[in-house]
Amino acid sequence: MFKHYTEIEGLILFEPTVFQDHRGFFYEAMNFQKLVDMGMDRNINFVQLNHSLSHPKVLRGMHFQKPPYAQAKLVRVIKGKVLDVVVDMRSNSPTYKCWTSVELSAENKKVFFVPEGFAHGFVVIGDEETEFEYLVSKPYNKESDGGFLWNDPDISIQWPVENPIVSEKDANLPLFKEIKDVF
Repeated sequence: MFKHYTEIEGLILFEPTVFQDHRGFFYEAMNFQKLVDMGMDRNINFVQLNHSLSHPKVLRGMHFQKPPYAQAKLVRVIKGKVLDVVVDMRSNSPTYKCWTSVELSAENKKVFFVPEGFAHGFVVIGDEETEFEYLVSKPYNKESDGGFLWNDPDISIQWPVENPIVSEKDANLPLFKEIKDVF
């Protein structure tokens, strides 16, 4: 398993070693000890596995959970392809309000570690339905649910899909500047 650090501290992109032959392939999608050895916090305990199916051009985000239910996430794509996007919401971070993105796909099998303190979202790129899977360190808590508008002009995320399909909830999220510092 190889790791790549992003320009924002704490984010880690893991590229698993894939064993492939005439029968198909095998890889470790999650090996906790190897992830810790590569820089993931040893104290993280993943407690819930989420799985979503999204149609082409669907955008989900930008979401987070407020403390004490803030979540670290380990995300990957099972089928299809997404541009996965995170925004640093840690008010004491030198990269506060900065965003980065990675392409995750069934083909590249990359796994993205997102610690607490980040908003997260993704958009389906390509023409096929996409299955997205993520482990989270805390269960969902409705009262801690938060988010901001996916096309907030102050954040200026460069989404590669014009006129994405978004939920009513995501279309009505507040602007980033309307959210008090939560991390």
